[in-house]
Amino acid sequence: GPAPAHWTGKTRPMTATRGPTRNPRPPPTTDGQGTPSLHTELLESGRELPRLRDFFSNPGNFERQSGTPPAGGGLGGGVLGGAGGREPGSGQLNRAGSISTLDSLDFARYSDDGNREADERVAENEVPLQERKNYKSSPEIQEPIRPLEKRALNFLVNEFLLKNSYKLTSITFSDENHDQDFELWDDVGLNIPKPPDLLQLYRDFGNHHVTTRDVVDVSVGVDDDELEAATPILGTVPVFETTPQSIEQCLIVQKLEDQISVLNNEKWSLMEQIQRLESEIDFLKNENFAVSTVYGVAPHPPLEQVPHTVSEDNGRYLDIKSSENDSKHENTEEKSLSSSAEHDTRTSKDDTLNSVPCKDTEKMSSCAPSAKTAVHFDKPNRKLSPAFHQALLSFCRMSADSRLGSEVSRIADSEKSVMLMLGRCLPHIVPNVLLAKREELIPLILCTACLHPEPKERDQLLHILFNLIKRPDDEQRQMILTGCVAFARHVGPTRVEAELLPQCWEQINHKYPERRLLVAESCGALAPYLPKEIRSSLVLSMLQQMLMEDKADLVREAVIKSLGIIMGYIDDPDKYQQGFELLLSALGDPSERVVSATHQVFLPAYAAWTTELGNLQFHLIPTLLSKIEKLLREGEHGLDEHKLHMYLSALQSLIPSLFALVLQNAPFTSKAKLQGEVPQIEVTRFPRPASPLQDVAVIIGSREQLAVLLQLYNHQLEHEGTTGWETLLWVVNQLLPQLIEIVGKINVASTACVHEFSRFFWRLCRTFGKIFTNTKVKPQFQEILRLSEENIDSTAGNGVLTKATVPIYATGVLTCYIQEEDRKLLVGFLEDVMTMLSLSHAPLDSLKASFVELGANPAYHELLLTVLWYGVVHTSALVRCTAARMFELLVKGVHETLVAQRVVPALITLSSDPEISVRIATIPAFGTIMETVTQRELLERVKMQLASFLEDPQYQDQHSLHTEIIKTFGRVGPNAEPRFRDEFVIPHLHKLALVNNQQSVDSKRLDIATHLFEAYSALSCCFISEDLMINHFLPGLKCLRIDMEHLSPEHEVILSSMIKECEQKVENKTVQEPQGSMSIAASLVSEDTKTKFLNKMGQLTTSGAMLANVFQRKK
Repeated sequence: GPAPAHWTGKTRPMTATRGPTRNPRPPPTTDGQGTPSLHTELLESGRELPRLRDFFSNPGNFERQSGTPPAGGGLGGGVLGGAGGREPGSGQLNRAGSISTLDSLDFARYSDDGNREADERVAENEVPLQERKNYKSSPEIQEPIRPLEKRALNFLVNEFLLKNSYKLTSITFSDENHDQDFELWDDVGLNIPKPPDLLQLYRDFGNHHVTTRDVVDVSVGVDDDELEAATPILGTVPVFETTPQSIEQCLIVQKLEDQISVLNNEKWSLMEQIQRLESEIDFLKNENFAVSTVYGVAPHPPLEQVPHTVSEDNGRYLDIKSSENDSKHENTEEKSLSSSAEHDTRTSKDDTLNSVPCKDTEKMSSCAPSAKTAVHFDKPNRKLSPAFHQALLSFCRMSADSRLGSEVSRIADSEKSVMLMLGRCLPHIVPNVLLAKREELIPLILCTACLHPEPKERDQLLHILFNLIKRPDDEQRQMILTGCVAFARHVGPTRVEAELLPQCWEQINHKYPERRLLVAESCGALAPYLPKEIRSSLVLSMLQQMLMEDKADLVREAVIKSLGIIMGYIDDPDKYQQGFELLLSALGDPSERVVSATHQVFLPAYAAWTTELGNLQFHLIPTLLSKIEKLLREGEHGLDEHKLHMYLSALQSLIPSLFALVLQNAPFTSKAKLQGEVPQIEVTRFPRPASPLQDVAVIIGSREQLAVLLQLYNHQLEHEGTTGWETLLWVVNQLLPQLIEIVGKINVASTACVHEFSRFFWRLCRTFGKIFTNTKVKPQFQEILRLSEENIDSTAGNGVLTKATVPIYATGVLTCYIQEEDRKLLVGFLEDVMTMLSLSHAPLDSLKASFVELGANPAYHELLLTVLWYGVVHTSALVRCTAARMFELLVKGVHETLVAQRVVPALITLSSDPEISVRIATIPAFGTIMETVTQRELLERVKMQLASFLEDPQYQDQHSLHTEIIKTFGRVGPNAEPRFRDEFVIPHLHKLALVNNQQSVDSKRLDIATHLFEAYSALSCCFISEDLMINHFLPGLKCLRIDMEHLSPEHEVILSSMIKECEQKVENKTVQEPQGSMSIAASLVSEDTKTKFLNKMGQLTTSGAMLANVFQRKK
């Protein structure tokens, strides 16, 4: 016959599984060239066998057809290869096994490689070591690497490169294997733990004794007598005269293996017996609750009535391997429905378990064992011996010896058994499910983790849950969190602490922010279900660590929200100070998202706890106020506006909590009952809250309850006063005076600070209501400001009018309510302030701040124009002068229609004022109109007015007027309409420069020259036509240079450079294009000016408004 595969140095496919070998034949060894060592040895000793000689002399026995190994048969039916590896595939060698080398890792066994063929296993003793080495080292028979092996090796190689500082090589290696994630072992696709690194594999190579492994053909129901029959006898082992010790060793090993197999079978048999006995015990325990009929239905007890028991695996399975013993154990298979129901301690209330009637026994191998009667099978009326029957059944091809075969072969017959089966199978299922669909496994994992009796298995399942998706998105995280909460509700606080929290702790520093997000969100979601001492210690510490250390804004935002939830459940007063420190850290976070979450969630929750502790009025608000005062004291040379905003915004967010505290501690609170018709709260009664937690109705409990309290609150304030109302008296007598004092200390020129405090007072007044504002807030401000005619000349009396108190009172208190009387009060206040500041020659900064803040809202434009008109017609020139200057602030924000109808007429009136100072004061406002307005008629009117200032002989010697005009031209020229600039601004600057050459007073001459220099520098970056350049711009610069030669040599150098470059450009342009115009934006600027200009450009964005400012010199 054809030669056996192993004689030709090749392997042939065969199926082998664990267990004792049937009729094993040790294979003959070969010399690596296809000739068996046995035949050679016999030939050399002179005892050649004719049969072997004939076989090896026929070359046809060694030919292969179409690359397929010859069929097995003939001598030595064993398989050549090492026992350690389980290397599937046709024509491939098994690797020699080693316990901890890469060769021995059974990667393919756990993979989902669909191209595997039959397994090949053989005890290592069956092949001498030298032959195995020959096979492993032979290059002709080196098997090709499989995809999963390649991915595993790639992972280990990359790990080696990183650990040994070959980072560039590692990067290149990763790029060449772009389809593999080298940061995650699970990406390899093998369901086994990560093997040791390459260095350890190398060091351990060959240092371990390889244990032998059992091999047996697939069969069903092996009996002890069959195992004995399968033991090899001496006659089956070839005798080698030269190695008597090897024969003896083979026999000893074989016998030991057989004994191990027999003992293993006995062990399994005893375990099955124990399981059956346990089943009987359970059945007897529950016999009183058994259902008498097979078709009965046993509903599960309600969840509340079921005791919390720890389920154990009692091994009650229907095992297809034990079918031959059914007749012996018929009674033990009886199980009651109530037994199943009692063991299911965590099923839903409406679930029922229906037993299946066992009618079609021919079709069903087993029936639901929850019925009281046992399962019976028809027996044939035959006289076959049991051994024959068993041997016949052995031809049914069933695989019960693998992990999966073992699971398939036994069917769980109780809830406990189902849980245990799921616990074993899920870790193998999860890695093979697509990442995008893994959330579908969450219910299965959670249910198993809830009900599984083994803590270790539960821990593994929860670990799988938290590592289910590499980078879970929002929806997937929500699903996992929902599951965690359901788990927590089901198992109680002790198990949540012991089982769920460790999973969070493990991933607190995970490299993916999505995983850390999951941890942060879990802490908040699980807070209600944790023991209270854990909430205020471990969980709080975890969140604190993440807030301080995590670099991802999204993670810190989630931490803040979870901290807010913790603050809603914490009840340990000792943690109050820690909470306050966390609050300050959160408010000072650089991320806007985190700060926003603090105001929306953390701060209101912390304020609620603070209120319960009685610390809102006595610690939290006073501490924030003292921090603001400290900032103002230390900020004389530069206030930290960011910190001021941080503390003040926190105070603003506390206003709803403070008002709720005032209502809840009022004298009328005990009378507040929901009876009859509840009055409606006006929609605009309260400012819009930043979040539901800042809604006063939510803090109080309901909108109806708040409505009743508000009605009583207004009545109390209006008719009964505040006697005995401690919380409100604290606001009136301590909080308001301290706030007004702080307001007087802030810098009035700081627009941001003024705006912040204005918004704070606006919210405070709107929250506490109109009666409170009119009777408690306004009187305190009016007392401080003391607006009366007697104080006009007294510097002590009106010093406060120059402070920020004025704009904050005007914009934060007087604008809260907009009825006619409120508007009149605001107009009157601004008129009084304007009058007093003007008459006392005080700085106008406080009035300007009021106009800027109010001017930002178009609703107040008409009101401000009314105030200014009061100034225009005032009898005092000082007040008229102030009004003229205030128009400049108002022009930019006011609509063109209002400018045409109200502003320009007022300015024209002032421009013909008897007082020259009033006329000069209108020039900046006229300039601003030229810069912002587009209406042609309006521009012409303004141009005519400015021309009259420049050309009227009465103004020839008005130095201050000329200075104001030049400053205005420099400011508005670059942004004004080009025609206005070309026809009016540049020619008049030329004239002013010519006149200044004749100025005899050096101080005046230098003042004008300096302002001209700034104006020309700003205009040099504009487009200027060639004619204009030659006729006006260059001559003006030359006149200016004459002034600077005598008065400021450093300016003269820059001017000379500007003139030179300008002339050169004009010459070049004339040569290239005799006619036409040119842009000299870059050419007119000296190298220094260019550098400064470009640096300034680099610091700005390209927005039009900011680009315009590039060309303006600072004043």
